[in-house]
Amino acid sequence: MATFVATVAILVRFRFVSDRLFAYFRLIESPIFGTFISIQNICYNTAMIELDNRTDKTYNFQLLEQIADLLSDREIELILTDNVEIAEINREFRGIDKATDVLSFPSDPFPGAPLGSIVISVDKVASVANELKHSEDHEIALLFIHGMLHLLGFDHEVDNGEMRQKEIELIETFKLPKSLIVRTLEE
Repeated sequence: MATFVATVAILVRFRFVSDRLFAYFRLIESPIFGTFISIQNICYNTAMIELDNRTDKTYNFQLLEQIADLLSDREIELILTDNVEIAEINREFRGIDKATDVLSFPSDPFPGAPLGSIVISVDKVASVANELKHSEDHEIALLFIHGMLHLLGFDHEVDNGEMRQKEIELIETFKLPKSLIVRTLEE
């Protein structure tokens, strides 16, 4: 009678010092060789969103990570807030005394610096998504794209349509509703 020797393998994801570097290990237990670890894959999460959610709302943050990964390999701070707080920030930093949907604040460039901060009003997300009849996840994705492009140096107020064109490309890349393109062209 032949003896069957079982080998048990478990795949484990291990996070290193940073949230960005991951290794997948296979823990193998064998009656012949004992227990040992085999490294299967090491991967680096290129962009990371540091979320400061000051509301009770939740969104598809995985979609925002995909957008960030496509556009930059640097960390981004994302602050979700309400109309009251974003109006205060808008007044303090831009001298405009009203709520807005999204604000962007690029970081000073130095090695290892984050790309910057994006502040989004969840009140605006809800009202515009309702008005245009698409999901809040899609609306926040558009605002995140808009904020990311500003952090990357685009400026629709002074360019010749380059930022709007890039927004359209990204809306199509991430299969977001066409209603977002129409709104982008009207602004």
